[in-house]
Amino acid sequence: MKRIIPALVAVLLAGAGASAQSLNIGPGGITVDPRTPRERAIDREIRREEREREIRREERARERDAYERRREWERRRDWREGRRGERCRTITTVEETRRGPVRRTTRICD
Repeated sequence: MKRIIPALVAVLLAGAGASAQSLNIGPGGITVDPRTPRERAIDREIRREEREREIRREERARERDAYERRREWERRRDWREGRRGERCRTITTVEETRRGPVRRTTRICD
C-alpha cells in the first residue's frame, strides 16, 4: 500500500506532464488540477466579483423593501389623518351560528 500511492502520484504527474499544478489526495482518490496558477487566480477573482454582485443585489432588495414599508406606513398615516374630524362609530354585530356566536366589528364614518 505504501508503494502504490507514490506510484499512482508519479503516474498522474507523468500523464499530466508539467501542466499539473495541484494534486489533491483525499478519501475520494487523487485529483489533478491542470490549471496554471494564473488561471486559478482569475477564477478566484471571478468568484469574488460574483459574490460582491450578489451582496449588492441583496442590499438593494433590502433597501427596496424598507422603502416600500415606509411608503405603506406613510399612506396609512395620511389616510388616518384625512379621516380625523369625521364622525365615526364602531358597530359590533353578534350572529349565532351552529358553532357558536360570531362577532363582526365594522367601523362606519359619516
